[in-house]
Amino acid sequence: MRRYLVAIVVALPLVWSTRGFADSPFTFDVRVLTVDANEGCDVADVDNDGKLDVIAGRNWYRNGEWIPRPVRLIEDWNGYVHSNGEWAYDVDGDGWVDVVSMAFTQSEVYWYKNPGREGVLRGMLWEQKLLVDTQMKTNEAAYLIDVVGDETPEWVANQWNKTNPFVIWTLDRSGSSPTLVGHRIGSHNGHGIGFGDINNDGRSDLLFGEGWYERPEGDPLSQEWKYHPDWSLHASCPMLVRDLNGDGRNDLIWSKAHDYGLYWWEATGTSADGKLAFTEHLIDDTFSQAHCLVFADLDGDGAEELLTGKRVRAHNGKDPGSSDPPLLCCYSWNAETQTFTRHPIAEGRVGAGLQIRTADLDADGDLDIVVAGKDGTQILFNRR
Repeated sequence: MRRYLVAIVVALPLVWSTRGFADSPFTFDVRVLTVDANEGCDVADVDNDGKLDVIAGRNWYRNGEWIPRPVRLIEDWNGYVHSNGEWAYDVDGDGWVDVVSMAFTQSEVYWYKNPGREGVLRGMLWEQKLLVDTQMKTNEAAYLIDVVGDETPEWVANQWNKTNPFVIWTLDRSGSSPTLVGHRIGSHNGHGIGFGDINNDGRSDLLFGEGWYERPEGDPLSQEWKYHPDWSLHASCPMLVRDLNGDGRNDLIWSKAHDYGLYWWEATGTSADGKLAFTEHLIDDTFSQAHCLVFADLDGDGAEELLTGKRVRAHNGKDPGSSDPPLLCCYSWNAETQTFTRHPIAEGRVGAGLQIRTADLDADGDLDIVVAGKDGTQILFNRR
């Protein structure tokens, strides 16, 4: 009996098609890479062969083979893993892409050194090196992103603890090993984070669950940023800033990360009390836990769709709608009606985690999707 069961498991298909969603113009072939509690992923050329690979939690997956090769050891923790995201970046400047990551309830930020072509192909573990101990242990999500515009990414970790400071961490390679140096910009924080010029002054601001920080003139790292408590949200990671309706004012797209509700806020100027003013428009409230939002041109028409999905078992099933089926979907924007139209991508079988990546993995000219959630790390190959 045991041999029979094992044979059945091995015979299960690892690839299936989303063809059959009659209401969707999109078709994807879905390949399951692994199933664990990891919720982060990134796309990069790990072995320097000119092809984009996938990095997700404990493993990386070589393009074309898509079998797991180890990166690091990660402990399971209370229905999660001790990792809340993957960021591929050449930390030490040796020409090989490394991985930067931290965990929900651990304060250290580590980087994992790529062992080079022979090492990665032989399945060697990547050496773990400390970048910084932030002394903060309520890390909702972290980003390696160029905040200050110097073409070098900074590290920013969103805190669900509202009293934790907001810190921008810059990479310092001047010593024997790379480190992160902190620059405190304010004393407020909260679930949700976004990047963009929300007040239309030409400078990119920082948004979070309890408002936003206005980027000052001059050196943004040598001074605190002005705090604006213009909203109080339990928002997505990220919140997205863009001018949807073409009126010259940047709007805000966000979701309730642990509840039902996906919205766009139409910027209308400034209210009498000096706060930014918005008109709220509902995009969708039929599924919960749209924790991650991404814009990507999935159909190749030159206009980007809003891509998101239901996070799987966030808060271990304690959120509203946690028992609903997983899904990925996208929304096309109609400039005339100023509305979004939903298109299913994979409903009932594929959900999301903390990161959604898009890239042309199979070099066929369109964007594929990579997701990592508690129902598996999966590639969705675009077959438009």
